[in-house]
Amino acid sequence: MELGLYTFGDVGMDPRTGQRIGPQERLRNLMEEIELADQLGLNVFGLGEHHRPDYAISAPALVLAAAAARTKNIKLTSAVTVLSSDDPVRVFQQYATLDLLSEGRGEIMAGRGSFIESFPLFGYALEDYDTLFAEKLELLLKLRESEIIDWPGGQHTPRIAGRGVLPRPQRKLPVWIAVGGTPQSVARAGVLGLPLALAIIGGEPHRFAPLFQLYREAARRAGHDPEALPTSINVHGFVAESKEALDIYYEAQAEVMNRIGRERGWPPTNRAQFDAALGPRGAQFAGSPSQVTDKILANHEIFKFDRILVQMAIGIIPHDRMMKAIELFGTEVAPAVRKAIGTKKAAPPPGTTTDQ
Repeated sequence: MELGLYTFGDVGMDPRTGQRIGPQERLRNLMEEIELADQLGLNVFGLGEHHRPDYAISAPALVLAAAAARTKNIKLTSAVTVLSSDDPVRVFQQYATLDLLSEGRGEIMAGRGSFIESFPLFGYALEDYDTLFAEKLELLLKLRESEIIDWPGGQHTPRIAGRGVLPRPQRKLPVWIAVGGTPQSVARAGVLGLPLALAIIGGEPHRFAPLFQLYREAARRAGHDPEALPTSINVHGFVAESKEALDIYYEAQAEVMNRIGRERGWPPTNRAQFDAALGPRGAQFAGSPSQVTDKILANHEIFKFDRILVQMAIGIIPHDRMMKAIELFGTEVAPAVRKAIGTKKAAPPPGTTTDQ
């Protein structure tokens, strides 16, 4: 099983100290976090794409390319690429370039996006939310297959008549489908035979298990071997060396969830809800190394996933605290999980042409 981290590159004010963290400082700290994750043998680091003032990463491929120069083994992925409002040709070229710079470690995690800012920014209509994604995903997958592409064009993409799309990646570029719980999206990933990443950021994780069953059944009916298709869960969590560290994580992520909740009409969160989510059936993968290990293993029993990515950098968390959390994840949680499941730490990805 692969263990990794992901972040959106939060910027803003530390709720404890009042210190403001801007994009330059956040990106500088982020390079150190990815470098440490690589040194500790973690498998994956992902960066989300957002076009909002509270996040520093609007161009994840660019940031991942910078990280490629400072790392050796860790896989570098978007988390996610908002494909609906992007150009699939440029996405392919950017991540093919990342794959070459990283010697075969680039990946795309494609999704429709949980925020809508990119749609008006790039001139797309929200009512085309799903058709945009479906058409552009089809084009992106065709781009993986051949240097020369003939594409008839569609409602949202122009015709491409026998043109070469370069550079080509070191291997067949992995494309994952990221979903937030929509059954239709889950089934689409299965029909296409693409790896599935399921975001679980609230509720009781076991209630999402039927989505993995739906995915595997859709894959089987489409002629794919479900056992050969990788799956991931992407969750919120934090490895804390003390109660104070856990308190810092709670305050930072609560500020984010309440701010977003005001936009979307969610009720405010509170410490009692957070503490309940730390329990065996909750969605917070936070606590001591042993608690986080137990939560990962318990959910692996439910989902049988091949990868777990933890979003620990939610809101403004002091850089030294984040580095300590990554250290604990890499030195205590990951070895314990691997020992229990029987997997090894990260190795250089194979330079094959058959990887999804």
